[in-house]
Amino acid sequence: MVTWTAWLVFVILFGLVTWLGFAAARWRRGDLGLLQEWGLAGRRFGTLIVWFLLGGDLYTAYTFVAVPGQIYSAGAIGFFAVPYTILIYPLAFVVLPRLWSVAKRHGYVTLADFVRGRYDSGPLALAVAFTGILATMPYIALQLVGIQAVLQAMGLTGGGWLLRDLPLIVAFGILAAYTYSSGLRAPAMIAVVKDGLIYLTVIVAVIVIPAKLGGFHAVFAAAAAAKKSVVLSPKLYTAFASLALGSALALFLYPHSVTGVLSAEDGRVIRRNAALLPAYSFLLGLIALLGFMAVAAGVQTKVPVQAVPLLFIRMFPSWFVGVAFAAIAIGALVPAAIMSIAAANLFTRNFYREYVNVRCSDAQETRIAKIVSLVVKIGAVAFIIGLPQKQALNLQLLGGIWMLQVLPTVLFGLYTRWMHRHALLAGWAVGMVAGTWMAATLHYQSSVYPLHLGGLTVAGYAGLYAVILNTGLAAALTWVFGAAKVARGSDATEPADYETVVAG
Repeated sequence: MVTWTAWLVFVILFGLVTWLGFAAARWRRGDLGLLQEWGLAGRRFGTLIVWFLLGGDLYTAYTFVAVPGQIYSAGAIGFFAVPYTILIYPLAFVVLPRLWSVAKRHGYVTLADFVRGRYDSGPLALAVAFTGILATMPYIALQLVGIQAVLQAMGLTGGGWLLRDLPLIVAFGILAAYTYSSGLRAPAMIAVVKDGLIYLTVIVAVIVIPAKLGGFHAVFAAAAAAKKSVVLSPKLYTAFASLALGSALALFLYPHSVTGVLSAEDGRVIRRNAALLPAYSFLLGLIALLGFMAVAAGVQTKVPVQAVPLLFIRMFPSWFVGVAFAAIAIGALVPAAIMSIAAANLFTRNFYREYVNVRCSDAQETRIAKIVSLVVKIGAVAFIIGLPQKQALNLQLLGGIWMLQVLPTVLFGLYTRWMHRHALLAGWAVGMVAGTWMAATLHYQSSVYPLHLGGLTVAGYAGLYAVILNTGLAAALTWVFGAAKVARGSDATEPADYETVVAG
């Protein structure tokens, strides 16, 4: 049972980050009437701030409760989240400084901006923007799942919407207010507090909880006795590997990831962070072990995301439960803020300014982005309140599948224009349909699709299968369009734009 002590600690820490969110408007002052300042903080963040920002962005509250929750319910397959957050960083080290450089040179705010300039294709840029917004909406909603798990563990269940939903609405209302006023500076400042709290919580947990349970040997023995797979079954090898690889390739295509990258002051900051961010992967590995600890501690729940909150209530004094729950809740606010800003940037730059009001001023552009960021948050709250949690989780499975279909356009575009713009658009469309169809055949319960190749069945990530089909079709159609001499359009970028990795 959660006591008033836990509630008091929770409210104090939540109040602290609320104050920081509004105070951030005066941090590293800039003209917040400009999208470059409101949406990217003027591209002035150094190594440490970007590290906290990307860490808070990529390792979310949902990660904190969902990864151990999956291990609590399904065993070792849930550990795929650990290698995938390691696999991406060597690629990020090589590729992302090129993206930052060309974006800085041309004032690009989104991936779709880059695609528009590189391929001279409004439809292809719109497809990239549409995919980003589509994949981001359920992702924002899932941050609410993390807050819901905490609030429910603290006793806010039943009793109608006033008790169940109002605290959630208030929390996101506060988030909406300081994001509107401070832009990207707010989650950047709050991320420092959030990450400190999470590191403290996890380090204490992995020391104290195993000690109370008899050591890690006893934890793993209890998990095995409960028939949880402590070691990955060979029949799951291809599923595990493809999930890790596909998820890694999609990670930095998400709009919120791109927003964090483009806020850096130069390309060297991005390279340093590609080297430093695996520290979060180590933390994620420790977080994942909480799933087995919940099993060993005898936690009983039919809702896997409740496993960690219930574990903390069982194992810690009330004041520390308040700290841990505040870490999870604040851990939801940081990525949710960045995601809403990223979605607003996409809508404003690649739909409103491109198709609705071509001559809008910079101030109008930023005002629309602020309004859209509010609408996105309202939509996310309505999404999670109106839909069963299971359906929200299913839609998030589709998010990674969809984002992967942008990979050929962006990755190849950073190095070559060989791929034809019409071919890439056709490949994207087929990949989106194929990936969604594979998930639909699984009734949206999983993203691991059993691919039948003759007499062989290979279980793998549907998003990876779809992007292979996407890339193959785009390559074939590029040859066809080239032979037919279909116009490629002009390229607004130059080779030198990709090589400058320092500020200037």
